[in-house]
Amino acid sequence: MNIGSLLGIFALIFVLELPDKTMIATIVMSSRARPLAVAVGASAGFVVQMAIAVGAGGLLTLLPAHLKEVIVGLLFLGGAAYLLLVPEKKQEEEGAREAAGERPSTWRREALTAFSVIFLGEFGDLTQIQAANFAAKLHQPLEVFAACSLSLICVAFLGAFAGRALQRVIPLAKIRIGGGLIFLGLGIYTFVTLATS
Repeated sequence: MNIGSLLGIFALIFVLELPDKTMIATIVMSSRARPLAVAVGASAGFVVQMAIAVGAGGLLTLLPAHLKEVIVGLLFLGGAAYLLLVPEKKQEEEGAREAAGERPSTWRREALTAFSVIFLGEFGDLTQIQAANFAAKLHQPLEVFAACSLSLICVAFLGAFAGRALQRVIPLAKIRIGGGLIFLGLGIYTFVTLATS
């Protein structure tokens, strides 16, 4: 895989995670706990979830090529529908609800709390599904894992240290629309390619 593909995956996962409920949860947790502990815990949760996603993507490669491409195309279109049709307000409410609770008292507890919230919140999440999708489509699980994990670690640190300021500068609803349009294009491209092959 070339560096351009890795950067493309990194950028797409980054953009997809910014308006997500787990990003909102990270922002809320960092307002109640030490930002570094939240960033480290959230990063660990994201990395474990990307390992699970890439493993699932590897299982998709065992399917016949035609069926795998149909599934990949449907996942892209499903991601587009989710980003374009689920209101941003709902994501904010879910993120705040996931992060709710008492303020943990120690650095270790804060990190473990952040890990737990992100790990559980990321199950079946759009970025996890798309990481599996990329692993299945590109057949390079280590590279996909590295690009997705690094992207999500950046999002975790950004959310923990600068999330509130970021929300004032870039409306998350606009990021969702942009990500949705990208996924819509990828889904259409996958089905057009499948139909012409």
